[in-house]
Amino acid sequence: METILTTTASKLTIFHSISSTKLNSFSRKFSVGFSGNKNRKKATSLKQGSFSYLPFRVQASASQAAASSTEAEPTKVGTVPSEMKAWLYGEYGGVDVLKFDEKVTVPQVKEDQVLIKVVAAALNPVDGKRRQGKFKATDSPLPTVPGYDVAGVVVKVGTQVKEFKEGDEVYGDINEKALEGPKQFGSLAEYTAVEERLLAPKPKNLDFVQAAGLPLAIETAYEGLERTGFSAGKSILVLNGSGGVGSLVIQLAKQVFGASRVAATSSTRNLEFLKSLGADLAIDYTKDNFEDLPEKFDVVYDAIGQCDRAVKAIKEGGTVVALTGAVTPPGFRFVVTSNGEVLKKLNPYLESGKVKPIIDPKGPFPFSQVVEAFSYIETNKATGKVVIHPIP
Repeated sequence: METILTTTASKLTIFHSISSTKLNSFSRKFSVGFSGNKNRKKATSLKQGSFSYLPFRVQASASQAAASSTEAEPTKVGTVPSEMKAWLYGEYGGVDVLKFDEKVTVPQVKEDQVLIKVVAAALNPVDGKRRQGKFKATDSPLPTVPGYDVAGVVVKVGTQVKEFKEGDEVYGDINEKALEGPKQFGSLAEYTAVEERLLAPKPKNLDFVQAAGLPLAIETAYEGLERTGFSAGKSILVLNGSGGVGSLVIQLAKQVFGASRVAATSSTRNLEFLKSLGADLAIDYTKDNFEDLPEKFDVVYDAIGQCDRAVKAIKEGGTVVALTGAVTPPGFRFVVTSNGEVLKKLNPYLESGKVKPIIDPKGPFPFSQVVEAFSYIETNKATGKVVIHPIP
């Protein structure tokens, strides 16, 4: 049985309009294999389509966005089309390589996969680095539909899928290995095909926007803490505590791992925000050098790329985990592995409200503004996660 889902986010007003200025159209033909297998060379042809902005705008005030976080989103079931809307790029480069296509073939579902009707997707720094070709040697073939994080509804299941069924609300990071053959077909589309093992049931108290902002960031935060051997009674310093990963490291360290003391850095405007997340010490990096403070820490979680300074802030025998930038011993780096079991383990903390998703107040960005969303996240000034919603 094939299904399709449409959603309406509460308190979001949709205005249909046609611009008085005719948008330039682009026609381009791509050849893509959407199997998700990086070793597959045979490609499936995509129909030629026009790249343009969608004819709608979504407006929501900050209070409306907050209200929508607590209300359910209605769904409707129908037939899965053969083609869909998606963002993609056929060459590496800046945000200008991103194009909108209305006639992308809906991906086929393998035996261990489910097809998701995407309700919301989120951007991560890795999306920009991938688009820029920073790891093209291990990337899947172009063209690429970007996007790692997804929240949506299962509309089709493979023959070997055991846990999920059509109609289930799920979320996850669709790429098991972020830098090694990530899917050619990502989450910035109406549909995406994902292995069952990478997904978890969407927390019941979260809407799709909140859920979409979690997977890659919370899995990165959790795996990094585990790799440092972090445990109850230890202290931690989080660099860039207001970012997508950092804001979750603070919460997990305190609520899940039992940290004795949590310190974090941010600019002046986010100091109170850090404290609201559970930070015992909020450090203004515009005024203080954290490595010069007398207090030292068992672990420094470097989510900004300052490992050379971070190693000066640890106790003897301490550890630094670095997500980006050059690594200075005894610091180390890792690349997160997507794992639905981690999300399932953390769901109770999310459903109890002990750990909260943080969505940047400029969002969510509508599907028509994916280029703007990419430009914004690449300023490195986002607070929490940049989410795309609604997706048609």
